Formats: sequence, structure tokens, C-alpha cells
Amino acid sequence: MGIGIYEIIVLVVFIGILASPFWIMAIIDILKSRFEGNDKIVWLLVLVFLGIPGIILYRVIGKKQKIKS
Repeated sequence: MGIGIYEIIVLVVFIGILASPFWIMAIIDILKSRFEGNDKIVWLLVLVFLGIPGIILYRVIGKKQKIKS
């Protein structure tokens, strides 16, 4: 027996629920931080359109691009 469509839907919803606090924390961090040029808008769009991969990209790359106060 393989994985059916209902199992895939449940898995996607479960992963979405687990990732949502990290997504919200990343958005808050972006909004509170200073970036050069349009980087803030770019990172917000990355989070909105990529979801979980966007969170990972922001944590790995975006945090280094913030301007130190």
C-alpha cells in the first residue's frame, strides 16, 4: 500500500502547523530589523512565497544581511 492523497494532505497541514510559529517569528524579525535598500521587502516576499524553504533561507542568509545598530 502506498501513500494516498489524504495522508499527503494531513502531512502538509501538520508540517504547516509546526512551521507557522517560525514563519511568524521570521516575519517579526524582518519587520523589526534594518536592511540595505529593498532587502526587507525581498525577504518578506521570500517568506510569503516559499514558506518553509523561505524560513530556512532567511535563517541561513538573511540574518547576515541585517544592518547592525
